[in-house]
Amino acid sequence: MTARSFPIGRRGFIAGAAAGLVTARSALAAPGIITGDASRPGMPSGVQTADPTGDRCMLWCRSDRPSRMMVEWATNERFAGAVSIDGPLALQDSDFTGRLDLTGLPPGADIFYRVRFQDATDVNVFSEPLTGRFRTPGTERRNLSFCFSGDETGQGWGIDPAFGGLKMYDTMLAFAPDFFIHSGDQIYADQPLPTEVKLADGKLWRNIVTPAKSKVAETLTEFRGNYAYNLTDENKRRFLAEVPLLVQWDDHDVKNNWFPGQIHDDSRYKVKSVSLLSAYARRAMFDYNAFRILGEDPERTYRSVPYGPSLDVFMTDVRSQRGPNTRNRQGEPGSATAFFGPAQLAWLKRGLKESKAVWKVVACSLPISYVNDDYNTYMPKGSFEGWANRDDGAPLGRELELADLLSFIKENRIRNVVWVSADVHFAAAIRHEPSRAGFTGFDPFWEFIAGPMHAGTYGPSTLDLTFGPDVRYLSVPADLAQNRPPTEGLQFFGHAAIDGQTDVMTVRLHDITGKELNRTVIEPEV
Repeated sequence: MTARSFPIGRRGFIAGAAAGLVTARSALAAPGIITGDASRPGMPSGVQTADPTGDRCMLWCRSDRPSRMMVEWATNERFAGAVSIDGPLALQDSDFTGRLDLTGLPPGADIFYRVRFQDATDVNVFSEPLTGRFRTPGTERRNLSFCFSGDETGQGWGIDPAFGGLKMYDTMLAFAPDFFIHSGDQIYADQPLPTEVKLADGKLWRNIVTPAKSKVAETLTEFRGNYAYNLTDENKRRFLAEVPLLVQWDDHDVKNNWFPGQIHDDSRYKVKSVSLLSAYARRAMFDYNAFRILGEDPERTYRSVPYGPSLDVFMTDVRSQRGPNTRNRQGEPGSATAFFGPAQLAWLKRGLKESKAVWKVVACSLPISYVNDDYNTYMPKGSFEGWANRDDGAPLGRELELADLLSFIKENRIRNVVWVSADVHFAAAIRHEPSRAGFTGFDPFWEFIAGPMHAGTYGPSTLDLTFGPDVRYLSVPADLAQNRPPTEGLQFFGHAAIDGQTDVMTVRLHDITGKELNRTVIEPEV
Protein backbone atom coordinates (compact mmCIF):
# COMPACT_ATOMS: atom_id res chain seq x y z
CA MET A 1 0.00 0.00 0.00
CA THR A 2 1.10 3.59 -0.55
CA ALA A 3 0.79 6.19 2.19
CA ARG A 4 1.78 9.83 2.43
CA SER A 5 4.45 10.97 4.86
CA PHE A 6 3.44 13.42 7.58
CA PRO A 7 5.60 15.13 10.21
CA ILE A 8 4.18 13.18 13.17
CA GLY A 9 1.81 10.83 11.38
CA ARG A 10 -1.85 11.37 10.67
CA ARG A 11 -3.00 9.25 13.56
CA GLY A 12 -0.43 10.69 15.94
CA PHE A 13 -1.78 14.19 15.33
CA ILE A 14 -5.40 13.26 15.90
CA ALA A 15 -4.43 11.59 19.16
CA GLY A 16 -2.17 14.29 20.51
CA ALA A 17 -3.94 17.50 19.64
CA ALA A 18 -7.11 17.09 21.70
CA ALA A 19 -6.18 19.24 24.69
CA GLY A 20 -3.28 16.97 25.60
CA LEU A 21 -5.51 13.99 26.27
CA VAL A 22 -3.04 11.32 25.19
CA THR A 23 -2.83 7.72 26.32
CA ALA A 24 -0.58 4.91 25.19
CA ARG A 25 -3.31 3.67 22.88
CA SER A 26 -4.40 7.03 21.50
CA ALA A 27 -0.84 8.08 20.66
CA LEU A 28 -1.04 5.65 17.77
CA ALA A 29 -4.64 6.22 16.75
CA ALA A 30 -7.34 8.83 16.87
CA PRO A 31 -9.19 8.68 20.19
CA GLY A 32 -12.85 7.91 20.58
CA ILE A 33 -15.31 10.73 20.87
CA ILE A 34 -14.53 13.06 23.80
CA THR A 35 -17.76 14.14 25.45
CA GLY A 36 -16.50 15.44 28.80
CA ASP A 37 -18.88 15.65 31.73
CA ALA A 38 -22.63 15.98 31.32
CA SER A 39 -22.59 19.74 31.92
CA ARG A 40 -20.65 20.30 28.70
CA PRO A 41 -22.01 19.90 25.18
CA GLY A 42 -21.26 16.45 23.83
CA MET A 43 -20.05 15.63 20.30
CA PRO A 44 -21.47 12.15 19.71
CA SER A 45 -20.88 11.80 15.97
CA GLY A 46 -17.31 12.98 15.46
CA VAL A 47 -16.07 15.44 12.86
CA GLN A 48 -15.80 15.15 9.11
CA THR A 49 -14.84 17.08 5.99
CA ALA A 50 -16.07 16.85 2.41
CA ASP A 51 -15.84 18.21 -1.12
CA PRO A 52 -12.45 19.97 -0.89
CA THR A 53 -11.28 22.35 -3.60
CA GLY A 54 -8.08 24.35 -3.92
CA ASP A 55 -8.97 26.94 -1.28
CA ARG A 56 -12.00 25.61 0.61
CA CYS A 57 -13.48 22.56 2.24
CA MET A 58 -16.72 21.70 4.02
CA LEU A 59 -16.48 20.88 7.73
CA TRP A 60 -19.18 19.12 9.77
CA CYS A 61 -19.81 18.30 13.39
CA ARG A 62 -22.75 17.53 15.69
CA SER A 63 -23.58 18.57 19.23
CA ASP A 64 -26.06 17.06 21.66
CA ARG A 65 -27.82 20.36 22.49
CA PRO A 66 -28.33 23.89 21.17
CA SER A 67 -24.82 25.30 20.80
CA ARG A 68 -22.53 27.22 18.49
CA MET A 69 -19.89 25.50 16.40
CA MET A 70 -16.45 27.05 17.01
CA VAL A 71 -13.58 26.21 14.64
CA GLU A 72 -9.85 26.81 14.47
CA TRP A 73 -7.64 25.81 11.56
CA ALA A 74 -3.92 26.09 10.87
CA THR A 75 -1.25 24.66 8.60
CA ASN A 76 0.67 23.13 11.52
CA GLU A 77 -0.16 20.67 14.27
CA ARG A 78 0.72 23.20 16.98
CA PHE A 79 -2.04 25.54 15.71
CA ALA A 80 0.44 28.41 15.61
CA GLY A 81 -1.18 31.36 13.83
CA ALA A 82 -4.53 29.56 13.77
CA VAL A 83 -7.58 31.13 12.15
CA SER A 84 -10.57 31.16 14.50
CA ILE A 85 -14.15 31.12 13.18
CA ASP A 86 -17.48 31.41 14.96
CA GLY A 87 -19.52 28.87 13.06
CA PRO A 88 -23.27 28.25 12.85
CA LEU A 89 -25.68 27.60 15.68
CA ALA A 90 -26.53 23.91 15.84
CA LEU A 91 -30.21 23.76 16.71
CA GLN A 92 -32.87 21.10 16.95
CA ASP A 93 -34.13 21.76 13.40
CA SER A 94 -30.87 20.27 12.05
CA ASP A 95 -30.62 17.61 14.79
CA PHE A 96 -27.88 19.79 16.31
CA THR A 97 -25.59 19.33 13.29
CA GLY A 98 -23.45 22.17 12.00
CA ARG A 99 -21.77 22.65 8.64
CA LEU A 100 -19.14 25.28 7.85
CA ASP A 101 -17.46 26.11 4.53
CA LEU A 102 -13.82 26.77 5.38
CA THR A 103 -12.53 29.32 2.86
CA GLY A 104 -9.25 31.04 2.15
CA LEU A 105 -7.27 27.80 2.61
CA PRO A 106 -3.82 27.54 1.02
CA PRO A 107 -3.78 25.10 -1.91
CA GLY A 108 -1.79 21.90 -1.64
CA ALA A 109 -1.45 22.23 2.13
CA ASP A 110 -2.07 20.07 5.15
CA ILE A 111 -4.87 21.68 7.14
CA PHE A 112 -5.24 20.94 10.84
CA TYR A 113 -8.58 21.80 12.41
CA ARG A 114 -10.12 21.83 15.86
CA VAL A 115 -13.85 21.97 16.61
CA ARG A 116 -15.74 22.59 19.83
CA PHE A 117 -19.25 23.73 20.74
CA GLN A 118 -20.26 26.69 22.92
CA ASP A 119 -23.41 26.00 24.94
CA ALA A 120 -26.19 28.30 23.73
CA THR A 121 -27.66 28.57 27.22
CA ASP A 122 -24.36 29.36 28.95
CA VAL A 123 -21.71 30.94 26.73
CA ASN A 124 -19.01 30.14 29.30
CA VAL A 125 -19.46 26.39 28.82
CA PHE A 126 -17.68 24.60 25.97
CA SER A 127 -17.34 21.03 24.82
CA GLU A 128 -13.98 19.34 24.75
CA PRO A 129 -12.39 19.81 21.29
CA LEU A 130 -12.28 17.29 18.49
CA THR A 131 -9.47 17.51 15.96
CA GLY A 132 -8.83 16.40 12.42
CA ARG A 133 -6.80 17.10 9.32
CA PHE A 134 -6.97 16.96 5.54
CA ARG A 135 -4.97 18.13 2.54
CA THR A 136 -6.29 20.66 0.06
CA PRO A 137 -5.92 20.03 -3.68
CA GLY A 138 -2.93 21.83 -5.13
CA THR A 139 -1.96 23.60 -8.31
CA GLU A 140 1.14 21.43 -8.83
CA ARG A 141 1.24 17.77 -9.77
CA ARG A 142 1.91 15.42 -6.88
CA ASN A 143 1.18 11.85 -5.90
CA LEU A 144 -2.43 11.54 -4.86
CA SER A 145 -4.85 8.72 -4.18
CA PHE A 146 -8.42 7.99 -3.25
CA CYS A 147 -10.48 5.04 -2.05
CA PHE A 148 -13.94 4.08 -3.23
CA SER A 149 -16.64 1.67 -2.07
CA GLY A 150 -20.27 1.61 -0.96
CA ASP A 151 -23.03 -0.42 0.68
CA GLU A 152 -22.84 0.04 4.47
CA THR A 153 -24.77 -1.82 7.23
CA GLY A 154 -27.06 -3.69 4.84
CA GLN A 155 -28.83 -7.07 4.66
CA GLY A 156 -28.98 -7.41 8.45
CA TRP A 157 -25.28 -6.85 9.11
CA GLY A 158 -25.08 -3.90 11.47
CA ILE A 159 -22.47 -2.97 14.05
CA ASP A 160 -21.28 -6.01 15.98
CA PRO A 161 -18.55 -5.03 18.48
CA ALA A 162 -17.23 -8.60 18.57
CA PHE A 163 -16.50 -8.37 14.82
CA GLY A 164 -14.80 -5.00 15.26
CA GLY A 165 -17.56 -2.73 13.97
CA LEU A 166 -17.20 -1.05 10.57
CA LYS A 167 -13.57 -2.05 10.33
CA MET A 168 -13.25 -1.47 6.59
CA TYR A 169 -12.83 2.19 7.52
CA ASP A 170 -9.79 1.38 9.64
CA THR A 171 -8.31 -0.69 6.80
CA MET A 172 -8.76 2.15 4.30
CA LEU A 173 -7.27 4.69 6.71
CA ALA A 174 -3.94 2.84 6.57
CA PHE A 175 -3.73 3.81 2.87
CA ALA A 176 -3.88 7.53 3.78
CA PRO A 177 -6.11 8.47 0.81
CA ASP A 178 -6.65 12.11 -0.12
CA PHE A 179 -10.40 11.46 -0.14
CA PHE A 180 -12.99 8.69 -0.18
CA ILE A 181 -15.81 8.27 -2.72
CA HIS A 182 -18.81 6.70 -1.00
CA SER A 183 -20.74 5.29 -3.95
CA GLY A 184 -24.13 5.12 -2.31
CA ASP A 185 -26.17 3.07 0.15
CA GLN A 186 -24.48 4.95 2.96
CA ILE A 187 -27.41 3.79 5.08
CA TYR A 188 -30.02 1.05 4.70
CA ALA A 189 -33.10 3.01 5.68
CA ASP A 190 -35.39 0.24 4.41
CA GLN A 191 -33.73 -2.61 6.31
CA PRO A 192 -34.24 -2.81 10.09
CA LEU A 193 -31.59 -4.74 11.99
CA PRO A 194 -32.29 -7.92 13.93
CA THR A 195 -30.61 -8.24 17.30
CA GLU A 196 -28.99 -11.52 16.26
CA VAL A 197 -28.20 -13.47 13.09
CA LYS A 198 -27.15 -17.11 13.25
CA LEU A 199 -24.06 -17.80 11.13
CA ALA A 200 -23.31 -20.97 9.21
CA ASP A 201 -20.86 -22.15 11.88
CA GLY A 202 -23.49 -21.80 14.60
CA LYS A 203 -22.04 -18.63 16.08
CA LEU A 204 -24.14 -15.51 16.47
CA TRP A 205 -23.72 -12.10 14.88
CA ARG A 206 -25.02 -9.63 17.47
CA ASN A 207 -26.07 -6.22 16.21
CA ILE A 208 -26.24 -3.07 18.24
CA VAL A 209 -29.81 -1.92 17.53
CA THR A 210 -31.11 1.59 18.12
CA PRO A 211 -34.75 2.71 17.86
CA ALA A 212 -34.10 4.12 14.36
CA LYS A 213 -32.73 0.75 13.23
CA SER A 214 -35.60 -1.27 14.65
CA LYS A 215 -38.03 -0.34 11.82
CA VAL A 216 -38.04 1.04 8.28
CA ALA A 217 -37.36 4.79 8.11
CA GLU A 218 -40.46 6.88 7.34
CA THR A 219 -39.82 10.15 9.17
CA LEU A 220 -37.03 12.71 9.12
CA THR A 221 -36.08 11.64 12.65
CA GLU A 222 -35.82 8.00 11.58
CA PHE A 223 -33.69 8.76 8.53
CA ARG A 224 -31.40 10.92 10.67
CA GLY A 225 -31.23 8.07 13.16
CA ASN A 226 -29.86 5.76 10.47
CA TYR A 227 -26.96 8.14 9.85
CA ALA A 228 -26.39 8.66 13.57
CA TYR A 229 -26.27 4.87 14.02
CA ASN A 230 -23.37 4.42 11.59
CA LEU A 231 -21.49 7.29 13.26
CA THR A 232 -21.51 5.47 16.59
CA ASP A 233 -18.72 3.34 15.12
CA GLU A 234 -15.28 4.55 16.18
CA ASN A 235 -13.60 3.22 13.00
CA LYS A 236 -15.81 5.45 10.87
CA ARG A 237 -15.37 8.49 13.11
CA ARG A 238 -11.61 8.05 13.10
CA PHE A 239 -11.55 7.77 9.31
CA LEU A 240 -13.80 10.78 8.68
CA ALA A 241 -11.66 12.97 10.94
CA GLU A 242 -8.77 12.43 8.55
CA VAL A 243 -10.18 11.73 5.09
CA PRO A 244 -12.59 14.04 3.20
CA LEU A 245 -15.78 12.32 2.05
CA LEU A 246 -17.35 12.58 -1.39
CA VAL A 247 -20.76 10.98 -0.98
CA GLN A 248 -23.64 10.17 -3.31
CA TRP A 249 -26.91 8.43 -2.64
CA ASP A 250 -28.51 5.35 -4.11
CA ASP A 251 -31.63 3.32 -3.45
CA HIS A 252 -31.26 2.05 0.13
CA ASP A 253 -30.59 5.59 1.32
CA VAL A 254 -34.37 5.89 0.75
CA LYS A 255 -35.95 2.58 -0.25
CA ASN A 256 -34.84 -0.33 -2.39
CA ASN A 257 -34.91 0.46 -6.14
CA TRP A 258 -36.94 3.64 -5.70
CA PHE A 259 -37.77 6.23 -8.34
CA PRO A 260 -39.46 9.66 -8.09
CA GLY A 261 -43.25 9.61 -8.05
CA GLN A 262 -43.46 5.95 -7.06
CA ILE A 263 -46.36 4.82 -4.87
CA HIS A 264 -45.27 1.53 -3.36
CA ASP A 265 -47.26 -1.29 -1.77
CA ASP A 266 -44.71 -2.42 0.83
CA SER A 267 -46.79 -3.40 3.87
CA ARG A 268 -44.03 -2.44 6.31
CA TYR A 269 -44.67 1.24 5.60
CA LYS A 270 -47.46 3.64 6.49
CA VAL A 271 -45.96 6.28 4.17
CA LYS A 272 -46.60 5.06 0.61
CA SER A 273 -45.25 8.06 -1.32
CA VAL A 274 -41.62 7.48 -2.23
CA SER A 275 -41.31 11.16 -3.15
CA LEU A 276 -42.10 12.04 0.46
CA LEU A 277 -39.70 9.41 1.78
CA SER A 278 -36.96 10.69 -0.51
CA ALA A 279 -37.54 14.29 0.65
CA TYR A 280 -36.94 13.22 4.26
CA ALA A 281 -33.97 11.09 3.20
CA ARG A 282 -32.35 13.92 1.22
CA ARG A 283 -32.66 16.32 4.16
CA ALA A 284 -31.16 13.73 6.52
CA MET A 285 -28.28 13.11 4.09
CA PHE A 286 -27.53 16.84 3.97
CA ASP A 287 -27.84 17.14 7.76
CA TYR A 288 -25.47 14.27 8.48
CA ASN A 289 -22.76 14.85 5.87
CA ALA A 290 -20.35 17.71 5.24
CA PHE A 291 -22.13 18.02 1.90
CA ARG A 292 -21.48 21.13 -0.20
CA ILE A 293 -24.99 22.36 -0.98
CA LEU A 294 -25.02 24.34 -4.20
CA GLY A 295 -26.68 27.73 -3.91
CA GLU A 296 -28.39 27.65 -7.29
CA ASP A 297 -30.22 24.44 -6.39
CA PRO A 298 -30.17 23.49 -2.68
CA GLU A 299 -31.57 20.02 -3.43
CA ARG A 300 -29.00 19.10 -6.09
CA THR A 301 -26.62 16.30 -5.23
CA TYR A 302 -24.57 16.01 -8.45
CA ARG A 303 -21.41 18.11 -8.44
CA SER A 304 -17.79 18.12 -9.54
CA VAL A 305 -14.76 18.18 -7.27
CA PRO A 306 -11.59 19.44 -8.99
CA TYR A 307 -8.51 17.91 -7.40
CA GLY A 308 -5.60 19.66 -9.06
CA PRO A 309 -4.10 19.27 -12.52
CA SER A 310 -4.24 15.47 -12.45
CA LEU A 311 -7.84 14.79 -11.47
CA ASP A 312 -11.44 16.00 -11.69
CA VAL A 313 -14.15 13.94 -9.97
CA PHE A 314 -17.75 14.04 -11.20
CA MET A 315 -20.23 12.89 -8.54
CA THR A 316 -23.41 11.91 -10.35
CA ASP A 317 -26.96 11.22 -9.16
CA VAL A 318 -29.01 8.50 -10.86
CA ARG A 319 -31.90 8.64 -8.37
CA SER A 320 -33.37 12.14 -8.39
CA GLN A 321 -34.17 12.67 -12.08
CA ARG A 322 -34.67 9.11 -13.31
CA GLY A 323 -37.80 7.86 -14.97
CA PRO A 324 -39.74 4.91 -13.55
CA ASN A 325 -38.43 1.37 -13.55
CA THR A 326 -39.91 -0.15 -16.70
CA ARG A 327 -39.07 -2.88 -19.24
CA ASN A 328 -36.37 -0.42 -20.37
CA ARG A 329 -36.77 -1.17 -24.07
CA GLN A 330 -37.94 2.22 -25.42
CA GLY A 331 -36.57 2.98 -28.88
CA GLU A 332 -36.54 6.76 -28.46
CA PRO A 333 -35.27 8.94 -25.59
CA GLY A 334 -37.84 10.65 -23.38
CA SER A 335 -38.90 11.13 -19.78
CA ALA A 336 -39.28 7.36 -19.31
CA THR A 337 -35.66 6.72 -20.35
CA ALA A 338 -34.09 9.44 -18.16
CA PHE A 339 -31.40 8.26 -15.76
CA PHE A 340 -29.14 11.28 -15.26
CA GLY A 341 -31.89 13.45 -16.71
CA PRO A 342 -31.39 16.23 -19.29
CA ALA A 343 -29.98 18.89 -16.94
CA GLN A 344 -27.45 16.58 -15.31
CA LEU A 345 -26.45 15.03 -18.63
CA ALA A 346 -25.77 18.50 -20.08
CA TRP A 347 -23.78 19.41 -16.94
CA LEU A 348 -21.69 16.23 -17.19
CA LYS A 349 -20.96 16.70 -20.88
CA ARG A 350 -19.95 20.30 -20.31
CA GLY A 351 -17.78 19.43 -17.33
CA LEU A 352 -15.97 16.61 -19.11
CA LYS A 353 -15.35 18.75 -22.18
CA GLU A 354 -14.07 21.73 -20.19
CA SER A 355 -11.92 19.70 -17.79
CA LYS A 356 -8.21 20.41 -18.03
CA ALA A 357 -7.31 17.59 -15.65
CA VAL A 358 -5.53 14.52 -16.96
CA TRP A 359 -8.03 12.10 -15.38
CA LYS A 360 -11.79 12.47 -15.25
CA VAL A 361 -13.38 10.07 -12.76
CA VAL A 362 -17.14 9.61 -13.11
CA ALA A 363 -18.63 8.26 -9.88
CA CYS A 364 -21.93 6.55 -10.64
CA SER A 365 -23.69 4.55 -7.94
CA LEU A 366 -24.90 1.88 -10.40
CA PRO A 367 -22.66 -0.22 -12.67
CA ILE A 368 -23.11 -0.02 -16.43
CA SER A 369 -23.55 -3.60 -17.61
CA TYR A 370 -24.67 -5.81 -14.73
CA VAL A 371 -28.40 -6.48 -14.93
CA ASN A 372 -30.67 -5.61 -12.01
CA ASP A 373 -34.24 -6.62 -12.83
CA ASP A 374 -37.46 -7.73 -11.16
CA TYR A 375 -36.04 -10.34 -8.81
CA ASN A 376 -37.00 -7.85 -6.11
CA THR A 377 -40.49 -8.08 -4.61
CA TYR A 378 -41.01 -4.32 -4.69
CA MET A 379 -40.20 -3.76 -8.36
CA PRO A 380 -42.89 -3.86 -11.05
CA LYS A 381 -42.86 -7.19 -12.88
CA GLY A 382 -40.57 -7.18 -15.91
CA SER A 383 -38.82 -3.93 -14.97
CA PHE A 384 -35.18 -2.95 -14.64
CA GLU A 385 -33.41 -0.86 -12.00
CA GLY A 386 -30.21 0.17 -13.79
CA TRP A 387 -28.87 1.02 -17.23
CA ALA A 388 -28.90 -2.55 -18.53
CA ASN A 389 -32.00 -4.27 -19.97
CA ARG A 390 -30.73 -7.80 -20.76
CA ASP A 391 -30.75 -7.02 -24.50
CA ASP A 392 -27.25 -7.24 -25.96
CA GLY A 393 -28.00 -5.31 -29.12
CA ALA A 394 -28.32 -1.61 -29.89
CA PRO A 395 -29.09 0.78 -27.01
CA LEU A 396 -32.69 0.88 -25.79
CA GLY A 397 -34.38 2.57 -22.84
CA ARG A 398 -31.94 4.12 -20.37
CA GLU A 399 -29.05 2.85 -22.48
CA LEU A 400 -29.89 5.61 -24.99
CA GLU A 401 -28.76 8.26 -22.52
CA LEU A 402 -25.49 6.47 -21.82
CA ALA A 403 -24.85 5.91 -25.53
CA ASP A 404 -25.36 9.63 -26.08
CA LEU A 405 -22.81 10.47 -23.39
CA LEU A 406 -20.22 7.96 -24.61
CA SER A 407 -20.61 9.18 -28.19
CA PHE A 408 -20.10 12.76 -26.99
CA ILE A 409 -16.89 11.73 -25.22
CA LYS A 410 -15.61 10.06 -28.39
CA GLU A 411 -16.60 12.90 -30.73
CA ASN A 412 -14.93 15.50 -28.53
CA ARG A 413 -11.80 13.41 -28.01
CA ILE A 414 -12.13 13.51 -24.24
CA ARG A 415 -9.41 11.26 -22.91
CA ASN A 416 -8.82 9.35 -19.67
CA VAL A 417 -12.38 8.92 -18.42
CA VAL A 418 -12.69 6.24 -15.71
CA TRP A 419 -15.91 5.11 -14.02
CA VAL A 420 -16.25 3.90 -10.40
CA SER A 421 -19.39 2.37 -8.91
CA ALA A 422 -20.77 0.01 -6.24
CA ASP A 423 -24.30 -1.39 -5.62
CA VAL A 424 -23.85 -5.01 -6.74
CA HIS A 425 -21.97 -6.18 -3.61
CA PHE A 426 -18.81 -7.53 -5.19
CA ALA A 427 -15.70 -6.04 -6.78
CA ALA A 428 -14.79 -6.08 -10.47
CA ALA A 429 -12.46 -4.50 -13.02
CA ILE A 430 -14.15 -4.10 -16.40
CA ARG A 431 -12.80 -2.88 -19.71
CA HIS A 432 -15.61 -1.70 -22.00
CA GLU A 433 -14.58 -2.43 -25.58
CA PRO A 434 -16.53 -1.35 -28.70
CA SER A 435 -15.18 -4.40 -30.55
CA ARG A 436 -17.26 -6.60 -28.17
CA ALA A 437 -20.33 -4.36 -28.07
CA GLY A 438 -23.79 -4.11 -29.59
CA PHE A 439 -23.12 -0.36 -29.76
CA THR A 440 -19.74 0.67 -31.15
CA GLY A 441 -19.79 4.47 -31.14
CA PHE A 442 -17.49 4.96 -28.14
CA ASP A 443 -13.84 4.78 -27.11
CA PRO A 444 -12.72 1.96 -24.78
CA PHE A 445 -12.76 2.83 -21.08
CA TRP A 446 -12.34 1.27 -17.64
CA GLU A 447 -14.98 0.80 -14.97
CA PHE A 448 -14.17 -0.36 -11.44
CA ILE A 449 -16.75 -1.69 -9.02
CA ALA A 450 -16.09 -2.00 -5.28
CA GLY A 451 -18.28 -3.02 -2.36
CA PRO A 452 -19.81 -3.95 -0.10
CA MET A 453 -17.86 -2.23 2.63
CA HIS A 454 -20.10 -3.67 5.36
CA ALA A 455 -23.13 -5.54 4.04
CA GLY A 456 -24.12 -8.87 2.51
CA THR A 457 -21.99 -10.12 -0.39
CA TYR A 458 -23.65 -11.47 -3.55
CA GLY A 459 -22.64 -13.31 -6.68
CA PRO A 460 -22.67 -11.55 -10.05
CA SER A 461 -25.84 -11.14 -12.08
CA THR A 462 -26.12 -11.42 -15.87
CA LEU A 463 -23.99 -9.14 -18.04
CA ASP A 464 -25.64 -7.03 -20.74
CA LEU A 465 -23.24 -6.80 -23.70
CA THR A 466 -24.52 -3.57 -25.28
CA PHE A 467 -21.44 -1.63 -24.15
CA GLY A 468 -18.94 -4.46 -24.58
CA PRO A 469 -17.97 -5.33 -20.99
CA ASP A 470 -14.83 -7.42 -20.70
CA VAL A 471 -14.57 -8.49 -17.06
CA ARG A 472 -10.85 -8.61 -16.32
CA TYR A 473 -11.32 -9.38 -12.61
CA LEU A 474 -14.21 -10.56 -10.43
CA SER A 475 -13.86 -10.88 -6.65
CA VAL A 476 -16.47 -13.60 -6.10
CA PRO A 477 -17.33 -16.91 -7.80
CA ALA A 478 -20.33 -16.97 -10.11
CA ASP A 479 -22.10 -19.51 -7.88
CA LEU A 480 -21.59 -17.65 -4.59
CA ALA A 481 -24.40 -18.23 -2.10
CA GLN A 482 -26.34 -15.01 -1.54
CA ASN A 483 -25.97 -12.56 1.35
CA ARG A 484 -22.63 -13.75 2.68
CA PRO A 485 -21.83 -12.13 6.06
CA PRO A 486 -18.88 -9.80 6.71
CA THR A 487 -17.28 -12.57 8.79
CA GLU A 488 -16.42 -14.38 5.54
CA GLY A 489 -14.15 -11.52 4.50
CA LEU A 490 -15.84 -10.83 1.15
CA GLN A 491 -15.98 -7.06 1.66
CA PHE A 492 -14.19 -4.87 -0.89
CA PHE A 493 -12.87 -1.41 -1.64
CA GLY A 494 -10.84 0.19 -4.39
CA HIS A 495 -7.74 2.35 -4.13
CA ALA A 496 -6.68 4.52 -7.07
CA ALA A 497 -3.25 6.18 -7.04
CA ILE A 498 -2.00 8.78 -9.55
CA ASP A 499 1.74 9.22 -9.94
CA GLY A 500 2.71 12.88 -9.63
CA GLN A 501 5.46 12.62 -12.23
CA THR A 502 3.94 10.40 -14.93
CA ASP A 503 0.18 10.72 -14.23
CA VAL A 504 -0.06 6.93 -14.48
CA MET A 505 -3.15 5.72 -12.59
CA THR A 506 -2.92 2.44 -10.70
CA VAL A 507 -6.22 1.02 -9.47
CA ARG A 508 -6.11 -1.77 -6.91
CA LEU A 509 -9.01 -3.75 -5.52
CA HIS A 510 -8.68 -4.92 -1.91
CA ASP A 511 -10.53 -7.00 0.63
CA ILE A 512 -11.42 -5.99 4.18
CA THR A 513 -7.93 -6.89 5.46
CA GLY A 514 -6.25 -4.64 2.89
CA LYS A 515 -5.00 -7.59 0.83
CA GLU A 516 -4.53 -6.63 -2.82
CA LEU A 517 -6.73 -8.75 -5.08
CA ASN A 518 -6.23 -7.09 -8.45
CA ARG A 519 -4.09 -4.32 -9.93
CA THR A 520 -4.74 -2.33 -13.11
CA VAL A 521 -2.14 0.13 -14.38
CA ILE A 522 -3.54 2.71 -16.83
CA GLU A 523 -1.27 4.93 -18.88
CA PRO A 524 -2.77 8.37 -19.61
CA GLU A 525 -3.67 9.08 -23.21
CA VAL A 526 -2.84 12.40 -24.86
